[in-house]
Amino acid sequence: MVSPICILGRRFTPEDLRQLQHWIDQRPGWSRRALSVALTELWDWRNGQGQLRDMAVRLLLNRLERRGYLQLPARQNRGGRRQARRTKGATATAVQPITEWLAQLQPLSVRLVGPGQPERARLVDYLLAHHYLGYPHPLGQLHYLVADRNGRDLACVLFGPAAWKCGPRDAFIGWTAAQRQGHLRRVANNSRFLILPWVRVAHLASHVLGLVLRRLPQDWQTHWGQRAVLVESFVEAGRFRGTCYRAGNWVEVGATQGRSRQGQSGVRVPVKRLYLRALAPNFRRELCA
Repeated sequence: MVSPICILGRRFTPEDLRQLQHWIDQRPGWSRRALSVALTELWDWRNGQGQLRDMAVRLLLNRLERRGYLQLPARQNRGGRRQARRTKGATATAVQPITEWLAQLQPLSVRLVGPGQPERARLVDYLLAHHYLGYPHPLGQLHYLVADRNGRDLACVLFGPAAWKCGPRDAFIGWTAAQRQGHLRRVANNSRFLILPWVRVAHLASHVLGLVLRRLPQDWQTHWGQRAVLVESFVEAGRFRGTCYRAGNWVEVGATQGRSRQGQSGVRVPVKRLYLRALAPNFRRELCA
């Protein structure tokens, strides 16, 4: 290779790659995660809010390796990504039904919980035990845990990257393929929403969604460096009615066609209704810029 390459906006010359490989070789026994964190600090690579972008650096290193420019240590997590597992007995104490009126539970607290926090492990356990889709890959997901005035957990809400293509959504926005590529990160996907099964409180679901959406744009900007202006949610038609979304002023714009993600012939998946909620009054102008 004689020409510089550019990956994730960072330019590498042949000499840069040699120095980077030497830096990696000087750290035998380090995991890929440890290398990415150290490199992020070394490069001072930050997002628009000043936060270190170690996940972006890890992705960059993996791409360099796939293209044959680097040799990284073997993955410690062999056999594919590690599946989240329930913490034994973590939700065993949450057995008393919560049936008060919504007003009696307020004010509710909405906590954005990160890796390593005790609340995060509890949230993962809830989804693994009680959500029909389980717990998704955590990369890029914002995790919210909602509790009542007495600290009792009520709900879990996750938001992650939006679907790359979605006909009803893209038609609703009216953007071109180039505009979608440039601004898709400003659309959030409500990937999980769970009211804990022992919580039976009227109007709680729509109220929780409203509370989380009030803080989502700023949290999204902190995490991604761009403010979210639209949020989407796919609701399985045969399983849910989408009542809480409609009550929260989400708009149903269409449905998926029941095709598999890869589009294999004869493979069908459940049809899902698509709901959208604007987080900014001028969202179309921002997404179609």
